[in-house]
Amino acid sequence: MPSSFWGVLSGGGLGLALGGPLGALLGAVAGHVLIDREGAPFGAAPRELVFTTGLVALSAKMARSDGVVTRDEVAAFQRIVTIPAEQQARIEALFDLAKQTSAGFEAYAGQIAEAFREEPALLEDVLDGLFLIAAADGAIHEAEHAYLRDVATIFGIGEAEFARIEARHARRPDDPYLVLGASREMDDAALKQLYRRLVADTHPDREIARGLPEEAVAIATRRLAAINAAWDMIERERGLSSPKRIEPASSPA
Repeated sequence: MPSSFWGVLSGGGLGLALGGPLGALLGAVAGHVLIDREGAPFGAAPRELVFTTGLVALSAKMARSDGVVTRDEVAAFQRIVTIPAEQQARIEALFDLAKQTSAGFEAYAGQIAEAFREEPALLEDVLDGLFLIAAADGAIHEAEHAYLRDVATIFGIGEAEFARIEARHARRPDDPYLVLGASREMDDAALKQLYRRLVADTHPDREIARGLPEEAVAIATRRLAAINAAWDMIERERGLSSPKRIEPASSPA
């Protein structure tokens, strides 16, 4: 089922309430005015609308931080967000407008943080998506790294959690342990217990059951793959027998 985001972007929706800097951005591209959320008859904005618009806006601002939008970055975004062919021009316009708008990334990140303050896992999903896009050209550049750290701060994501998320995208000598939020001092039983808990918390099927946006499910699928890859490395290093691996039911295109 396509995200309701595309109905709004095409101008065919009911003027879904988003408000704030993200609402102004989306309204400018959709060609109609989105009413402010406060007191709006439509109630709170759907999560997929906030998630996808926010991811586009923050991705564009990140591209601006290193001065260029690469084909790899655009391709990485499209692996997370399935874009209907007829909306390709509009999504490019949305990127361009977000990159050029006078609103700073802090305004967009702040609106997302407020929208998902009761669902911190979605904030991690947004940051994970940004890391995927930043790393698409083979490296996370210094300006991009500083930008991602600033977004994480606005989201209320601490240093340890930021390092754990980063480890899924940037290779380090202690990468597999960092991906799991583990330490080399942990014994085998504790590591297996941690791995099982992370799989249970991260599995895309859980995201689907919670009714989260398609984009969040796609990010969770890649996150689970990173967790499984890290566990494989630790297994080989320690000579462990593997607990039964739990894979996503399906992989995003």
